[in-house]
Parts: sequence; structure tokens; C-alpha cells
Amino acid sequence: MHHNILKFVNPYVRRQHDEFSEGEIMKIRDSVAFVTGANRGIGLVFAKELLAAGARKVYAAARNPESIPLSGVERVRLDVTDAQAIASAARVSGDVNLLINNAGIARWTGFLSPDSVEAARAEMETNYFGPLFLSRAFAPVLAKNSGGATVNVLSILSWVAVPSAGTYSASKAAAWALTNWLRTALHDQETQVLGVHAGPVDTDMASGLTLPKVTPVDVVRQVLNALETGRDEVIVDEMTRQVKAGLSDEPGIYLNFNPESAVPAASTN
Repeated sequence: MHHNILKFVNPYVRRQHDEFSEGEIMKIRDSVAFVTGANRGIGLVFAKELLAAGARKVYAAARNPESIPLSGVERVRLDVTDAQAIASAARVSGDVNLLINNAGIARWTGFLSPDSVEAARAEMETNYFGPLFLSRAFAPVLAKNSGGATVNVLSILSWVAVPSAGTYSASKAAAWALTNWLRTALHDQETQVLGVHAGPVDTDMASGLTLPKVTPVDVVRQVLNALETGRDEVIVDEMTRQVKAGLSDEPGIYLNFNPESAVPAASTN
């Protein structure tokens, strides 16, 4: 069975990193980036760090672009749940070679909460359908611009669930599946697809959490380095690395995940 699976996927498997030529690896200097959710948090730091690293142009997208507190970017009014607006943005941003799907929401809702269905739909629209619409719209743009790269900001909760974020976890698991599909599907046009997994990040979204947090700058700098070294995945922090390693444990870490017990384990490494 294993052989049959490999036989099926083999035509689509991406080349190993040591086969990449210098021209195929993403270079941040002189790149043209499109960043969603650029008005605050990780998205704002992406825009700042891209400019600092020498990006030629940064399209900074947000529902309210006037709220983006950064000069030197091209502000774009964009709701990532609006497929028509996304298609329009892609048409007028034909020079983009780096798409960063960062925009996301968290309703902090369990599946049995009274408003869980509403929360699940809202999170899926932003966290999953948003990157899906954007990837569909920008894939031809990236192809035209020598392949380029797509970054999808995922989560430790793509792999495990906690009671207070069940619906969010489902949306990020779906986004992880999308990311893995895009990586193989866009291979032929030489588009690098980078998935980013992190535990709590010190942003407004995680302000109510008491767990240790990584800084947005740390996340973004790891991502930009990963782009320039041709990687497919970034595991930002030690807790997330512990979770990924534990997915194949017996029993798997995802069966009864407790972030409070994962923190001490991570801090000892």
C-alpha cells in the first residue's frame, strides 16, 4: 500500500532543496510582497521587516487600510472573505512575487458553545477560505513572476485542539491541508509554499492567554530566513516543535493535548 501511495504522488512531489538552483529560491531584496492583515500584529511586522530587508514594494492589505501605521507601503482595502475584491486586488497587483496569507481571526469558542456554529463559519471564512481565495487569485500572478512564493500563517492548533479554541483549530487544520496541497500543485510553476506553525504569539489575538509567547518579530524573521533558504515549513517555537514531534507518538499528543503540561516539557529542551 505504501508503494502504491508513493507511485500516485511521485509525479507531483517537489524537488529536494539541494536541487534548487539559485534563481528559484525566493530573495527578499527587490521582492514585491502582498501582505494581508497588515494593520497590526504579525502582518504589520511582516510589512516593516520586508521593507527593512529591501523589498521593492509592499502591498499592505487590511479592511481599514487607513489604520496601517506604516509609511512606505501601498495600502490596499481588502476583506479576505470577499472573493471578488481579492480577484480585483490580484489584477491590480500584477508585480507581486510574494504572497503572505496572514490575516486571521479567533473567536475562542468550543464546539458545544451556543455560538459555535457562527464562530466556526466566521473563522473558516477568514482563516481557510481567505487563503484559498487569495491563492487562487495570485497563483497566475506568481507564475508570471518566475514562481515566487506563498506564505500561509498557520498555528500549533493546526495539529492539536484545546477546549477554548475548537472552532479556530478546525479552521487552521483546514488551512494546513490547503497549504500542503498548494505545495505540490504549484510545483510545476516553481512557486515555493511555506507553512508557518507557531504557538501563542504576543499579539492582540493572544492577549488573554497566560502561556509563554513568542514575539511577532521573531516569527517574521524566521519566516523570511526560511524563504531565502528554500524551506517548506517553519516551526517557530519549542512548544510547537514538541507537538510536531509528538504527532507520531503512541498515544499521539493530539489525543489529549494539554498546553499547560507541554510548556514545562518544552522549556527543558
